[in-house]
Amino acid sequence: MNISYLHLDPTYRILVTGGAGFIGSNLCEALLNNGNNVVCLDNLATGKRKNIASFLTKESFSFIEGDIRNLEDCHKACEQVDFVLHQAALGSVPRSINDPITSNTVNVSGFLNMLVAARDAKVKRFVYAASSSTYGDSTKLPKIEGEIGKPLSPYAITKYVNELYADIFNKTYGLETIGLRYFNVFGRKQDPNGAYAAVIPKFVMQLMKHESPVINGDGSYSRDFTYVDNVIEMNVRSILADNKEAVNTVYNVAYGERTDLKTLVAILKEYLSNHDQLIGEVVTEYGPERQGDVPHSLASIEKAQTLLGYAPKYSIYTGLKEAVEWYWKNLK
Repeated sequence: MNISYLHLDPTYRILVTGGAGFIGSNLCEALLNNGNNVVCLDNLATGKRKNIASFLTKESFSFIEGDIRNLEDCHKACEQVDFVLHQAALGSVPRSINDPITSNTVNVSGFLNMLVAARDAKVKRFVYAASSSTYGDSTKLPKIEGEIGKPLSPYAITKYVNELYADIFNKTYGLETIGLRYFNVFGRKQDPNGAYAAVIPKFVMQLMKHESPVINGDGSYSRDFTYVDNVIEMNVRSILADNKEAVNTVYNVAYGERTDLKTLVAILKEYLSNHDQLIGEVVTEYGPERQGDVPHSLASIEKAQTLLGYAPKYSIYTGLKEAVEWYWKNLK
């Protein structure tokens, strides 16, 4: 993604934790293309070296293979850094249900380590990946930042605790923070494999193999699917925020429209059929609903538009068009 229109100072040195992951590696690429010095901290547990392979020869890129659960690694990564974009986490609601202890250790203890390291290094601002899962059992649509429900999974608890810790570090130590509640992000480099793969790359891979995608439930559940370039824009705008009202708070990061899973599969079939007509004939299957799943998710993006000037360029349709082309080229 070209972020030059956002006018981010290329002299900034920026740390991206989880920089070998899906969102993190896309952030690293955008920042490097802007001329920034980028430090990537990743333990490669879910991130992949291939996602950053093309950056490793660049003088402006530093890779630290380390773990946010290790405070020493966090301190090392924060040295001489202007801004932190904290993406490192153990995602997935089902994973947190199966193993709540590891999710908590990475997402809470690791997050706290990063806050301490950022405070000690006197970074200008700590921008972190929060989650729409924080809205929990709240049925109100669209989701507005100040109104949340009770968490429905261990993962949701960890991400809400992150917000509480960020707020306390601002009030106690003066560390500027911004939390970004991501809504179902998709796009290039998102892993289609594994038990906890996200739904879009998983469905794309199944359809390309002429295998039936399996929808959990009846297909009526809906999500505010958000293309990764919209997420990059919000991270950069969070660095650029220059008024008091815009910092030390949280924002929804989404497009502001919802799509049900039946429609999602139909769009994917349509776009993939441009490459292989047989994909249009693949039959969709339906399975049981997943524990901890929220029926509907839709974000209000008014706060980000008003305070940060957020103007997402990619709808579900324009985003999926780009994502499908990337998957076809790289995963076929």
